[in-house]
Amino acid sequence: MSCATKRFAAIGARRAAGGKEGITSICSAHPLVIDAALRHGALHGADVLIEATCNQVNHEGGYTGMAPAAFRGLVETYAGRAGLPLDRLILGGDHLGPNPWKHDSAAEAMRKAAAMIDAYAAAGFTKLHLDTSMACADDPVPLPNETIAARAAELAKVAEAAVARTGGEKPVYIIGTEVPVPGGALEPFEHMHVTEPADALRTVEVHRKAFSRLGLDGAFDRVVGVVVQPGVEFGNADIIGYAPEKAIELVAVLERMPQFVFEAHSTDYQPAEALGMLVRDGFAILKVGPWLTFALREALYGLSHIADELAPDPLRETLPAAMERVMLASPGNWQKYYCGTPDEQRLRRHFSFSDRIRYYWLAPEAQRATAAVLAALADREIPRPLISQYIGQLDVEVGAGRIRPTAHGLLLGSVTRVLDIYRNATNQ
Repeated sequence: MSCATKRFAAIGARRAAGGKEGITSICSAHPLVIDAALRHGALHGADVLIEATCNQVNHEGGYTGMAPAAFRGLVETYAGRAGLPLDRLILGGDHLGPNPWKHDSAAEAMRKAAAMIDAYAAAGFTKLHLDTSMACADDPVPLPNETIAARAAELAKVAEAAVARTGGEKPVYIIGTEVPVPGGALEPFEHMHVTEPADALRTVEVHRKAFSRLGLDGAFDRVVGVVVQPGVEFGNADIIGYAPEKAIELVAVLERMPQFVFEAHSTDYQPAEALGMLVRDGFAILKVGPWLTFALREALYGLSHIADELAPDPLRETLPAAMERVMLASPGNWQKYYCGTPDEQRLRRHFSFSDRIRYYWLAPEAQRATAAVLAALADREIPRPLISQYIGQLDVEVGAGRIRPTAHGLLLGSVTRVLDIYRNATNQ
């Protein structure tokens, strides 16, 4: 294993020995987010965990058009530019399972999921989140835990075979049956609950048995985390903050399974104090994705307004107008997530915490519109009053000299501002 993967694999042991550190999982395929995360890691001499989801990157290309090997190549290129040693880099696959093909039969969806995880493991991804929690077209609802565990073990077997075939590093795994929907809640918050301690223990036990039945006891020894619901979530305009008093019994379970830490999904937009308490309580892997691209969108829209002030051009379309046109032309990634009146949907397309707009930044028209704004500003220094007006959350950092007052500097700074919050919370 690389040095970073070895350190990550020992996260449970360090927790059991009294350690209180954690790690941030960067779940984004946006090149600028990846660039910022790697620069941030290089600056602080820290390990960087970057994960691609099953929808973003898979053997069929995903919505980025990249297979796992191509994504690894992209990340490693940016790591070289950032000066981050590759032994500080951990690549992960998130929600690896049949989710992209859940409308197929279980047999067909699992066949495709197996091809996907084979591609991830063969490409050298060393943190694999096995997520087989969703029901496929011919499955009962809800899916029994035993079925979920059996399918997870099947995928682990494929991954182990891929590593044996390619001579790569043996991966570490994340398991769990209470896996939040990627990208934020789809149902009212009154349905939110904290995982029952008995359910967490049972999840580990059914997966242990499923792995053992397939002769994967050694692979199960490399399971380091369990996805549970600590009671945090976000929706279009609401955030449920971590309430440690509600998770006391769940947190106590970790004393009975020292091999593991908890992995917390949907930690985006949590207050800094809440993130710190999550790590303190054993939710040592904090996943963040939409918050990073939400912050990036804030800066991009601010720069569009600034460009209109500094370099007015009646022929240049504003970035919000361009993105509205792009999203209306291809509504598949937002329509079923944003209900309400036409005006409510319009606001959510651009400003929802769920940040479905992140699926559109790599579209050719979106890239052209973004490039036009950045070209208008080039590398000129932007006056602080305009930064204060349109990207006010970065003004203090600009004034302190920690963010360059250029378009590119402000974009990197918008993402870095969020990464700093997580760095402090994880005690890295």
